[in-house]
Amino acid sequence: MLEASRCLHCKNPMCVTGCPVNIQIPEFISHIVEGDIDAAAAVIAKDSSLPAVCGRVCPQESQCEGKCVLGVRFEPVAIGKLERFVADYEHAKEGGAAKAEVAAPNGHKVAVIGSGPAGLACASDLAKWGYKVHIFEALHKAGGVLAYGIPEFRLPKDKVLQKEIDEVTALGVTIETDVIIGRTTDIDALFDEEGYEAVFVGTGAGLPRFMGIPGENLSGVFSANEFLTRNNLMKAFRDDYLTPIHAGRKACIVGGGNVAMDAARTALRLGAETTIVYRRSEAELPARKEEVHHAKEEGIHFELLTNPVEIIGDENGWVKGMKCIRMELGEPDASGRRSPVPVPGSEFVVECDTVIMSLGTSPNPLIAKTTPGLERTRKGGLVADEAGATTRPGIFAGGDAVTGAATVILAMGAGRKAAAAIDEYIKAKQ
Repeated sequence: MLEASRCLHCKNPMCVTGCPVNIQIPEFISHIVEGDIDAAAAVIAKDSSLPAVCGRVCPQESQCEGKCVLGVRFEPVAIGKLERFVADYEHAKEGGAAKAEVAAPNGHKVAVIGSGPAGLACASDLAKWGYKVHIFEALHKAGGVLAYGIPEFRLPKDKVLQKEIDEVTALGVTIETDVIIGRTTDIDALFDEEGYEAVFVGTGAGLPRFMGIPGENLSGVFSANEFLTRNNLMKAFRDDYLTPIHAGRKACIVGGGNVAMDAARTALRLGAETTIVYRRSEAELPARKEEVHHAKEEGIHFELLTNPVEIIGDENGWVKGMKCIRMELGEPDASGRRSPVPVPGSEFVVECDTVIMSLGTSPNPLIAKTTPGLERTRKGGLVADEAGATTRPGIFAGGDAVTGAATVILAMGAGRKAAAAIDEYIKAKQ
């Protein structure tokens, strides 16, 4: 309440425009000041179906808090932590969080492919408006990247994520797991045989990228995607699970984003001495400052201005080291960041028995390949307009499946925009 009382309640609240789902931030904060947490939760619920998740994993410093007027001279209001508090308070109540209002059934069916943040946000909005929504999830657990990509220590799955998914299903949304659209069935069958009037594709970006250097096929080389998925879905973070996961004695994580920090901190918890190898300097690290701070605090070593050129194996085909070269920063590239340039003759070997590549991910091509009329961009994302409409009528898409790997809250914002576009599309057909 003390932190909430710092809010200035600006006439033109930039924090709201900085939020991809436009939560009415001053309004929910004013309810906290009054001590009415239920009312604060009701305000957040109008625009966000995953407040306990967003309060933990959103990059608030570049979104809502980054736009806070107080932040110009002082610390911005801790909007993310206030949102997390409200959500956790509601979950801890007897009977759980208050249920959102749901309109009477309107007789229309919509299919959502993928139960990640984009799919859950789209499904929850449509359900609130009276649509019968069915989510198809390829894995055995709902949640998408929230379930398999974010470590347990940052986002507890049973205590936090599952409770928020339960709130989406409480709206009437059904979730069916172990269904791979493009293999188990396809989008044409959803329209023609199952009677869905629109489909939202929120399949994320789960296709890992590699460097293409010698030795990447050695045993002990993983993508961060595989490493984190094994850790999460196979519960390697619990001592009572004998998960087949190899963290090794010394692990090198290649990359500098949030996923690299997650992989490094996970490997550390599994017993590995961990080093992050990144080709630019600390100033260019794409990860959140908070994540870098936590990684350093936990004892993770940073090998900056360094780039791998080869992974070295032993006689049994297992990693035993990684040959790297020192880099220096040259002229800025198209994004404005200074391009790293190799320093001739500066090669050296880092001893390690595990290498985890965290170089970004691309959208899975399966749905585009099995759905006639669905176009992809050069980078593999589905072609979609601002509202999420794809090149085929009735099919909408959003989140990482369109943009490539981005943030949870941006995916949620795309899911909500697509829900509004689906609502318009179905109403226009009547």
